[in-house]
Amino acid sequence: MITPGSRAGLIRHIAGFLVSGIAALATDIGVTKVLGDVVGWPWALSRLAGISVAMIVAWLCHRRLTFAVQVPPSVSEFLRYAASAWSAAGLNYLVFLAVLWVRPSTDPTLAIALSSLVAMAYSYIAMRVAVFRRH
Repeated sequence: MITPGSRAGLIRHIAGFLVSGIAALATDIGVTKVLGDVVGWPWALSRLAGISVAMIVAWLCHRRLTFAVQVPPSVSEFLRYAASAWSAAGLNYLVFLAVLWVRPSTDPTLAIALSSLVAMAYSYIAMRVAVFRRH
């Protein structure tokens, strides 16, 4: 966890957040593209699956890399994370659909990246305040 005045702690925290987010984003894009391009699912359904798998990856990465949680994972922690992540995912998904609605020619990967950036700030605040504050 970040110690007050610790520059190294702050850098580690930010780096953990970025690495965790990139891992989740790569998972989201990978699952979405495989289901959309290979399996032939509609983009809207493919994205829901991508978000779901990415949520588990993000929870495990954030608890270890971003917030350095020392206690074992718990069901209650995951449920708090899932609640905050699904609200962020809802925002992410709505922005994704809005981008494709406003400009249908947008590459879905770009729409995922844009919508993920919008949801990133919301996600961090939710994790910091609601999920990992006890640690």
